[in-house]
This record gives sequence, structure tokens and C-alpha cells, in this order.
Amino acid sequence: MANIVRIPITNVYMGGDYTGVIYVGPQKKAMNVILDTGSSALALDGTKYQPELTAGDQSTDLAQTDSYGDGSSWTGAVIKTTVTVGTNNSSAVLPGGNAAIAYQASANMFGSTDGILGLAYARLDDAFQMPQDTWKTQYPSAQVRSGKQTDLVPYLTQLANAGVTSDKIAFYTRRSFVHAGGGGANDPLNQGYMIIGGGEESTDLYTGNFQSVKVLSDAWYCTNLKEVIVGSSAPIAARLQGPQGMPSNSIIDSGTNSLNIAPGMLSAILSKFPANQHLLLARAINNGELISASELQLNTWPTITFVLQGDAGDVRLTVPPSNYWQVNTQRVGYAAAAITKGQPGLAILGLPLMNGYFTIFDGEADGGKGVVKFATAK
Repeated sequence: MANIVRIPITNVYMGGDYTGVIYVGPQKKAMNVILDTGSSALALDGTKYQPELTAGDQSTDLAQTDSYGDGSSWTGAVIKTTVTVGTNNSSAVLPGGNAAIAYQASANMFGSTDGILGLAYARLDDAFQMPQDTWKTQYPSAQVRSGKQTDLVPYLTQLANAGVTSDKIAFYTRRSFVHAGGGGANDPLNQGYMIIGGGEESTDLYTGNFQSVKVLSDAWYCTNLKEVIVGSSAPIAARLQGPQGMPSNSIIDSGTNSLNIAPGMLSAILSKFPANQHLLLARAINNGELISASELQLNTWPTITFVLQGDAGDVRLTVPPSNYWQVNTQRVGYAAAAITKGQPGLAILGLPLMNGYFTIFDGEADGGKGVVKFATAK
């Protein structure tokens, strides 16, 4: 029987994005990594982890270089190492796991974490074969991309192929920005869980039935956004085409701590709010302004509903004002908008959508394309 492992996660190290601890190498070194369903590589900060080549780690002639939507990037040498999640009787051990040891990284890449664990599909986990051992030679990023391109098997798929766990991961979160004034990492609002290999059995974390959103491509968790509804106003048709290279008009992403909406769609959404609310939301989105909670009067704001294509009919997912406004962010008594202006044609539905739901990314459903399942969080 495949293992199901639950690990605690927190948003305090990356200012909203969630991290969790994995154990790497023959000495099982604890590494606190960003948990990202919008990418697929496991990359570790080379200043935090040095391969133990005489104790079991194996270097290769493969290198990786990757960049992200916020402009951060890294380049590293691929090694084979043992990756462990969980402890004692509740753990999953993967010998020969693919990990890139980043010897170059932008200043904003890892922050106070030790790396990033990508949880999407193989198409986003490309590597390049180089002439020599990449840990010894450490090729610069421009040279890496001149190598022979190949795909690595990402972490979750490696676990499933080895029969250790199912290719499934679930998240239980409460916030998309750090809750101020409540004790930092010890604040329950800044904590959550990631379940590897399961989800449905965690009935202490959700209530009711799951809704299944169809995944259209096995790259990102690509979805079809059909409509957006603000309160009881008329639906806004999502006539988004998806940018070049994107197979759909939306993705669901645990590594984005906002609802990142295409400019035209965002303008249409804002137009549905009463004038005073429109003004406050525009100030917060366009200027990054914190708004006084007393000025907000949050209980007067409407719910935003996202209508997505499901496996069996449309799926309606609601984001209450308490999730698209994050009260007590940066300063007690102030709120930040968890909505951002994105690129044309695309909606990235990040943590504010997930905060109200127990969310399962099931990579084994629908012939390997997967589904994203939502049930109301407890």
C-alpha cells in the first residue's frame, strides 16, 4: 500500500507562499522548501546543501536553469540523492531523487528558505546534457541552454513510479499573506498542511463533497475559466485565450499568493463593485496600498465566484471578501488586496482561491492529465 504523508507547512518564510521541510541526502539534512504547483523542478540552494559525493549523492552531466513569474531564477547541477518527507512511521523515502543544486540564483529566488519543490508535471522539468560533470564544472545559465535538452522525472512522479506514494498532493491553508500580530510561525492562521499521496482520507480538514475541476494539459495545472461573478451581478464571460505557449486561459497555482488576473478581465471585475469599493480595491491593487480595516467595512463586500470547466459540468468556486482582502497584513488593523494585475489572456488562481477549500491536485486522474478537487475547508 502506498504511503500517505502529512507534513506541517507555514507561510512566514516567503511572506505568503507556503514552505515545508524535506530531508535530503545520506544525512537527511532538513531543507525548508517552497511548495509550488506551478513548476516541477526540485532545486536546493547550493549555499545550504553541498552534495555528499563520497556518502551516496551522485553527480551527473545534467544541468537545469529555471525562472519564475516574479523574475527570480536559478541555475544548478542535477544530482541523484535520497529525498525523505515526513518522519518515523509516517514518511516517504525516495532513493535516487532528482535534485538540482543551485550554484547561481537571483537575490529574490530563495529568500530565507533552502530551495523550491515543484509539484507539477514533467513538461516543466527540463534539463540539459552537458559535456562534463555539472557540479564540478558549474556551467553558466547561457551555456546550459546550449546543451542537449531532455526531461527529468519530477519528484511526485518519481515517488509514484517507485510505488512509494500516489501522484497526488493536497493542501490545507488559511491565509495567502502572513497574519500580523498573532505570533508569526506559531500563529495557527500562518500554518497548514500538505498531504503527499492522498487527501480524501483527511476528513478532519474538510466537509462535504469534492468538486473536480478539469485539467486541460499535463504541464501546469491548466484549467478553463468560463465566467467570473461578483456578488449577484451578471456573469463576466472569460474570453481569455491564454498567452502564447499556454494551453489554457487559467492555472491553479499554490505558488501564487494572489488572484492574478488579466488586465481586461480585472477591469471588468472592478466595474461590478460599487463606486466606493471599486476605488478602495483599485488603490490597493495599483499602488500596493494597505487599507484600514475600519475603512473597508469588510462585511459589506461581495463574494467573487469563479466558474470553471469541471469533469462533470461547471464548477463554481467562491472567494469571500475575507480571502481576497487579507486583514492584519504587514500591520495590525490594515488589509492588503490579494488580487494582482496579470498578463493578458491569463488568470492565475492562487492561494486566495485555495484558502477556503481543502484542495487536492490529483495527477493520476483523467489518464494522467489530472484534476484539481475542492471541498469546503473546516
